[in-house]
Amino acid sequence: MKSWGRLITAMVTPFNEKLEVNYEQAVELANRLVAEGTTALVVSGTTGEGPTLTAEEKENLFCKIKENISVPVIAGIGTNSTASTIENAKRALACGVDGLLIVAPYYNKPDQDSLFEHFRVVAEAVEIPIMLYNVPGRTGCNIGPETIERLSKIENIVALKEASGNIIQLSEAVKRTPDDFLVYTGEDVLTLPSLSVGAYGVVSVASHVVGSRMKEMINSFLRGNTERATEIHFQLLDIFNGLFVVTNPIPVKAALNMMGIRVGDLRMPLTAAKPSIKAEIQRHMRKLDLV
Repeated sequence: MKSWGRLITAMVTPFNEKLEVNYEQAVELANRLVAEGTTALVVSGTTGEGPTLTAEEKENLFCKIKENISVPVIAGIGTNSTASTIENAKRALACGVDGLLIVAPYYNKPDQDSLFEHFRVVAEAVEIPIMLYNVPGRTGCNIGPETIERLSKIENIVALKEASGNIIQLSEAVKRTPDDFLVYTGEDVLTLPSLSVGAYGVVSVASHVVGSRMKEMINSFLRGNTERATEIHFQLLDIFNGLFVVTNPIPVKAALNMMGIRVGDLRMPLTAAKPSIKAEIQRHMRKLDLV
């Protein structure tokens, strides 16, 4: 699914003052991201506060974003229930989305065989490209490289978002899977290192604020100008880390609000960034002339 491109943004969900989904602002933000280099959007993923969105809100978001942007939309629909995941997938399909992001089931802690069966059953229930999402820091279970290899042989499982933070595991996924199976890092700070070991791109949070610079970094690497790519990597290192100083998406929503892009606060159990966190993020942003 190379049509998804190399710089996918996991988009935040804007809320109004009542913490209702601001669909108009979501469309505006989506178009801004595309203008700055985003090649596809993940909607209602971790960064989009998917766990606190209702099924109806997710469906409305999928439909409105898909209707109003020019790049592929990948719907975050995974849950810790296989049946619910399939139900969510079918609702997303009705909106004409271009792919599904399916996270490893959280809390249940399935073993590797159970993980394989979960994804296999979901994949067989829908006819649409699927990106696996491995984020053990949030789910409590890790999709091992052997399981990724097995899953990559299923026709419509076409990509992986590897957010374990483990470059060795990402390397194993690249090594074990076919060339047309695309491995993306889910860690902004590992974008350049991941490209160097064969990853296709990144599913990014930082692209909300430094999308054009990340695009330049990726393109520089692809053109063989590793010196320029490395220079940009080090320029962005502080903001990459700063946007994860506390739980995502707390920092990135604070950053966007500081830039005048009104995305509102967060739904509980997440709460808005404290003044000390905002000050740290702002310090990193000033170095890049973002505020």
